[in-house]
Amino acid sequence: MPPMSLPIDPASPNAVSPLSAAGDRHFDGLADKFAASLYGGSRGELRLALLDRLLPEMLALHGQPLLDVGGGLGQLAAWFAARDHAVTLVEPSAEMLARARLALADEPVTFLQAPLQALPEVAPGPWPLIACHAVLEWLADPRAALATLAGRLAPGGQLSLMVFNRDALRFSNVVKGNLEKALADRLEGKGLRRRLTPISPLTHAQVTAWSAECGLEVRGVAGIRIFHDYLRRPAESDADREALLALERRYCRVDPHWRLGRYLLYTLVRPESPPSADREPRP
Repeated sequence: MPPMSLPIDPASPNAVSPLSAAGDRHFDGLADKFAASLYGGSRGELRLALLDRLLPEMLALHGQPLLDVGGGLGQLAAWFAARDHAVTLVEPSAEMLARARLALADEPVTFLQAPLQALPEVAPGPWPLIACHAVLEWLADPRAALATLAGRLAPGGQLSLMVFNRDALRFSNVVKGNLEKALADRLEGKGLRRRLTPISPLTHAQVTAWSAECGLEVRGVAGIRIFHDYLRRPAESDADREALLALERRYCRVDPHWRLGRYLLYTLVRPESPPSADREPRP
């Protein structure tokens, strides 16, 4: 009789978080770690505080329906729902979606379990407003994913896109002393075990080039956490945290500082007429 096969403990260093059939990283079995690592503590608080300031500045919002792609635990959907947007949240992870349902039980949110690639079937649009935050960096083919998002936008529609910044990841590795890794440009995560290094971190040049391919105009860009992640020691006092937030707010749209944000936040628009060749994105 063959030996019994035992389940792998996800906390074990040998445990593997399998990628999807498309090679994407989903988060079933990792919701607790995801919540703690990406939204817990000062990093998550600062990210949400900056979005609270930047989204009304960078988007024309008037209660239009919103498609929240890869909506995760529902923080972004909650922000829009509180401002009278009817939200459709699409998320591939059953565990993440269940938590979002619980958190948003009293909000005007529709929930769909599906990967981004299924949007043409489950949420074809056209949509006047789409949000896709911190999703493309977890996909095997972020270029095709951006084209899928663009295809769901109505003429004049806006896409709020946030991506994990490859250049910031390189800089962070250098600051930490990972010099050979930075020289070899070995920056991507592998989607293994419980680590949360994105498998497809993106550069600003990639986002602007792919947006142009899709017929989208870059109307605005900002950096999220342009200083915080490089501090030698964390801001511990309330006064230091307030000062750091003030610095992040002041410089998050100022060149060159925004370019080293841990995340890059874009407003992309499908113009109602063909885009002008000489139009430049403005921070």
